[in-house]
Amino acid sequence: MKNIDNSPLDLMAGIHSTPARRYLSDKKIPEKIIWSILDAAIRGPSGGNTQMWSWIVIRNQDTKNKIAKWYLEGWNKSYGTKREQFVSDIDAKNNLGRKNFLSAEHLANNIQDAPVWILAVLRNTNISNNPRTGSSIYGAVQNLMLAARYYGIGSTLTTLYSGHEKQVKHLLGIPTDAMTMALIPLGYPAKGNWSQPKRTSVEDVTHWEQWNNYKNQ
Repeated sequence: MKNIDNSPLDLMAGIHSTPARRYLSDKKIPEKIIWSILDAAIRGPSGGNTQMWSWIVIRNQDTKNKIAKWYLEGWNKSYGTKREQFVSDIDAKNNLGRKNFLSAEHLANNIQDAPVWILAVLRNTNISNNPRTGSSIYGAVQNLMLAARYYGIGSTLTTLYSGHEKQVKHLLGIPTDAMTMALIPLGYPAKGNWSQPKRTSVEDVTHWEQWNNYKNQ
């Protein structure tokens, strides 16, 4: 891997510098890079090696515009009514935070401008009651996002369109047995840096041998 200044970037450095990128330019992404990113995605783990995944590359503007309206509806329903809470800094303990809220809001209003969308689809899941159904594709999704990072392309994983799952499936001709598991917009970053995402310290979320047994106690 190469860093943004063309210096060497090893795997761990890539993992530690792949935040959600939501400010994306409309600069076109070469098709050969899209293929390379997808080829990296399918090297991810798959339960039982069933590889029941499929990937829909969406570049058509009319298609993006239609889904973007459903996405914005999902955003407004889940977060739009709480805007003042997030941007006022009154609740400093919320998980989204002001900066992240504004970037997510920007994506909700501009996702249709990202030049490429990848829709992750998993077969034989539509009638599943297994809460772990999606686990056979999310490792591959992370591979996809890391591969995008290699090419200097930003990405994020989102599902806010999912309130219109049936409409999305109908629009794209997705088989009835399948479900969409994530939408990953791709684009060269228009704002922000390749920085390490802020997270709760690993010591505070790691239990040794049994629950609530922490090394830092």
